Amino acid sequence: MALDKAPSWQPWLQQEFEQPYMQTLKRFLQSEKAAHKVIFPHSSDWFHALEATPLDRVKVVIIGQDPYHQPGQAHGLCFSVKPGVRIPPSLVNIYKELQSDLGIEPVNHGYLEHWAQQGVLLLNAVLTVEQSNANAHQGKGWEQFTDRVIELVNARCEHVVFMLWGSYAQKKGARIDQNKHRVLKAPHPSPLSAHRGFLGCRHFSQANQWLLEQGREPIDWQLPSSPAA
Repeated sequence: MALDKAPSWQPWLQQEFEQPYMQTLKRFLQSEKAAHKVIFPHSSDWFHALEATPLDRVKVVIIGQDPYHQPGQAHGLCFSVKPGVRIPPSLVNIYKELQSDLGIEPVNHGYLEHWAQQGVLLLNAVLTVEQSNANAHQGKGWEQFTDRVIELVNARCEHVVFMLWGSYAQKKGARIDQNKHRVLKAPHPSPLSAHRGFLGCRHFSQANQWLLEQGREPIDWQLPSSPAA
């Protein structure tokens, strides 16, 4: 495990790989592979959120919980799926909110790379999962690593919007300095809870308004119609 493809994060996070908790996590993942368990996403995508969004470009942070656990879905960005994969229900609701908030017509794919490249850190709390076994890798060490990522953004970045959807994300972001950053909270966009306040939260327009007020470029939330664009 290394951050070779995420040079902006490397000076601050590379030492985490020497910590006992990460050594324990590494041994766990190796034992799972030795037992022929299928792990998602592919190991080359475990740190894709950090690779796609350099530390010095972070404008928005969206925190997810666990990677998708079916074949072909997860590629290291929370809520995002690879091109050609059916759009998951939570992302369908995110698109609904984008449409009501900003008038953005939903696209027919769930590939959110365009957001990540503009400075939206799409960070799952846990970076791996076993196929067809949701939450299988919770409590193995990833949470401590991603807490460190959030601490780093909190300390070293200026004027970042944190979108905390659901109680899990809100606990994860509990220590964010709200004098420096904007924290937006809403229920999770899953079909079980979206109607309790995620739909209608207007987080996307609020984020852009706040970025503009801080002299930062807003996010273009309109995804390309073709995921390869």
